[in-house]
Amino acid sequence: MRYELYYWAGIQGRGEFVRLALEEAGAEYLDVARQAGGEEQMMRLLGRPSVEHLPFAPPFLKAGELIIAQTANILLYLGPHHGLAPADEAGRLWVHQLQLTIADFVVEAHDTHHPIASGLYYEDQKKEAKRRTADFLKNRAPKYFGYFEEVLVRSGGKHLAGRRLTYADLSLFQIVAGMRYAFPKAMAKHEKKLPRAVALHDLVAKRPRIAAYLASERRIPFNEYGIFRHYKELDA
Repeated sequence: MRYELYYWAGIQGRGEFVRLALEEAGAEYLDVARQAGGEEQMMRLLGRPSVEHLPFAPPFLKAGELIIAQTANILLYLGPHHGLAPADEAGRLWVHQLQLTIADFVVEAHDTHHPIASGLYYEDQKKEAKRRTADFLKNRAPKYFGYFEEVLVRSGGKHLAGRRLTYADLSLFQIVAGMRYAFPKAMAKHEKKLPRAVALHDLVAKRPRIAAYLASERRIPFNEYGIFRHYKELDA
C-alpha cells in the first residue's frame, strides 16, 4: 500500500514526525502537497462533505480507505504496522503517551515566536515573544528534556522504550534537531545535562534509512515558516 501524506509544502512542521516514521519504515508514500497542485488537492479533501472522519487540519494520512489525522494518532497507527511500537498493549500506550508529551513540547516551542496569536506575524508580537521564550528556555524546555532524560535512564536501553527503536525515538530526534536550529546557544548549555537524549539523537541520525533521508531533497530544511524558527534575538 502506498500512503498519502497531506501536509503543507515547504515546511517540516508536525508532518515531519510522520515523515520520519515513514522513512524509517521504508514505506512507500506520496508527500501530496509537494506535488504540482498538491495543496489544492489537500484543501479539497479537507472540505469534502463525503469524508466520514473529517480532519480538522493537516497533517493527515490516507492509508487505503482510512483517513487518519493528528500526528500522534497517525503514529499510533503506523507504529504497530511497521515495527515502530511495542507488541504489547501496555508498551504501545506508553509510547503513545511519550508522543503526546512530545506534542505538548511542540506547542510550547511554536508559541515562543507566536505567543499571542498564530494569525499575527512574528513581527507583530516580538516583545511578547522575547518574554515567552525567556521562560520557555529557562523553565519549560529543561523540564521536558529532563523528563525524557529520566525516561531514558529508566528504560534499560538506549531508546525511550528500552532496547528497540520506536516512533517516539524518531520524534525526540526531531525535537533535539529543531531546538538546535532554533536556539543553538541555549541548546549548547542544555545539552550538557542531556547526555542520553543527545546520544539518542545521534543514534537515530546514523540509522541507514534516516541518514539517507536527511541527506536527500525529501528532507525540507528548517526555516522561518515552521515550528522551530531561529530568531537571533530570542536565543539566550
